Amino acid sequence: MTMKHRNREVERKAEKGWLSIYRALLILLTASFSVGGSGRSSPVSSLDINPKNPSLIPNQTETFQANGSTNSTSMLNASAELIFQAGTLNAQDPSGDLNFTLLNPGSVTPTQNPLVAKYSITLLRDAQVSVEFGLDTNYGLNTWTQSTPAGGGAVNIFVAGMRASTTYHMRGNVTFTDGTSYHDPDMSFTTGPLPSNIPTFTVTNSGDLSPFPGVVLFSLINAALPSYPLQAVATDLSGNIIWYYEFNSYSGEVKPLPIKLLPNGNMLLIQACGDGIEPCSTSATNLIEEIDLAGDVIWQLTSTQLQHDLTAAGYNITVDQFTHDAQMLPNGHYILVVSDQRSFTGLAGTTGTTIVYGTALIDLDHNHKPVWVWDAFDHLDVNRQGFDFPDWIHGNAVRYSPDDGNLILSARNQSWLIKIDYEDGTGTGDIIWKLGYQGDFILTNGGEANWFYGQHYPIILSPNSTGSFLIGMFDNGNSRVMNSSGATCGSSGEPACYSTVPIYEVDEAKRTASLQWDYVLPLYSSSLGTMQVLPNSDVWFSVGIANPSDKQAGGFAREVTQDTAKQMVLQINSNELIYRAVHMPSLYPGVQ
Repeated sequence: MTMKHRNREVERKAEKGWLSIYRALLILLTASFSVGGSGRSSPVSSLDINPKNPSLIPNQTETFQANGSTNSTSMLNASAELIFQAGTLNAQDPSGDLNFTLLNPGSVTPTQNPLVAKYSITLLRDAQVSVEFGLDTNYGLNTWTQSTPAGGGAVNIFVAGMRASTTYHMRGNVTFTDGTSYHDPDMSFTTGPLPSNIPTFTVTNSGDLSPFPGVVLFSLINAALPSYPLQAVATDLSGNIIWYYEFNSYSGEVKPLPIKLLPNGNMLLIQACGDGIEPCSTSATNLIEEIDLAGDVIWQLTSTQLQHDLTAAGYNITVDQFTHDAQMLPNGHYILVVSDQRSFTGLAGTTGTTIVYGTALIDLDHNHKPVWVWDAFDHLDVNRQGFDFPDWIHGNAVRYSPDDGNLILSARNQSWLIKIDYEDGTGTGDIIWKLGYQGDFILTNGGEANWFYGQHYPIILSPNSTGSFLIGMFDNGNSRVMNSSGATCGSSGEPACYSTVPIYEVDEAKRTASLQWDYVLPLYSSSLGTMQVLPNSDVWFSVGIANPSDKQAGGFAREVTQDTAKQMVLQINSNELIYRAVHMPSLYPGVQ
């Protein structure tokens, strides 16, 4: 049957279905009322049937209420229960009194990820669909809302955020454009078991304070454990794994640097090798990929392919790795952080030729082709060597400033945040400012030791991203300058190095910065880390390396109050090192 003929058939069935409702109600009315006690029925002159916009599935019972009047002005009232056994129908009566939608219920099927189900439903008119799920029929958890194609069609939603080997209840919720809604019957889904190579998490609660609700997305680094556990996982706040992505770790060489949730509900993963700076060995592939919650690859790009595309586009850059971060922009482009290299002779403190590793930013368009490139070698002095040279820049994060369309690069080994003239792809690439020790800003309420050093995960904390705004980060404290003489932590006569979690107020016009809040840790985590401020104003941060002398001790993430007491609310320990531990409302953007 052609689509045209099939649509006509549906229309005929729909009209027949509507007439059966309308006639049943008319029969019920005329059989139930008589005029003047004569026993004779009087013709119905008007009829109002409610509900006017029901949504029904086969074998579902619905009660219709009919109110009307006869030619002799007698008022009528009756109800009818009808059981529908048709297929998927859409109908509207000629007078416009009654619309009804007959639906086939949604279905739930497994995916390749044992912790993720797929809910599917097909609707014949425009609607929005979400799924609520939970351990019982009170549900309590929700997916995000997805729309049908224009005019109706199939909707598929991945249901994620469930613990392993557990039975969940779930149902779809449909809202049509006219405001009417439909709830699917309850369905159950049992998740599968976790693989054997899982990391372990232990949780400590304060007991007095409640943690802010949410989930945690971990980018983990194997700490020389023999089984090479999973490295891209999400947990609830009790430490239960509720999502993971298993990729080929090439005997532990490849790690997620990082995995992050995208605004479109998918995950973005950079598979990096080693420290994410020098090129991968021949056995491993450095790549960036977008995956859905089931683990299906949406698109993928290797650093080898990117190098080919850069050369073809005329860019003179040697890419070693995608590394440490990528940022999806509002226009759908991606800003990639990549490591690159150049050779230099006669640099201070070196002999002969030195390969120096820098950082470049690559703007990929909608086709994942390079359209704008910024290279630190073209804008910064390679003689400012920082720590861990010849790893000169070690870019580990990029942030987009929506107020002016520019970029902020975290240059870890320079202990700087660098604002770059990007202007949504039309900028010159010139450096606008450098924030940090020996940068362009004066710290108004502290000395050299109150700056950040070897930082990770800078984050803009205020609604605005220009002018006077707040910014935070995890301050690892590498080679922290302790005083105006330039002495660094751990050197003779100076205290040991330590890490902090600071919040600064930055005034771009005045070129001043002030330390607004900080949390000084009684330890030194030499690398890795994150920092966020939660909606309840608590501070969330992760310590990637809890014990530098014993990396198999793993790392931890912690929530603390943002007040003078700085009380611990929650701590989650991992037996793996933690590159990032990002607190999120759920696995769905914007859904708590």
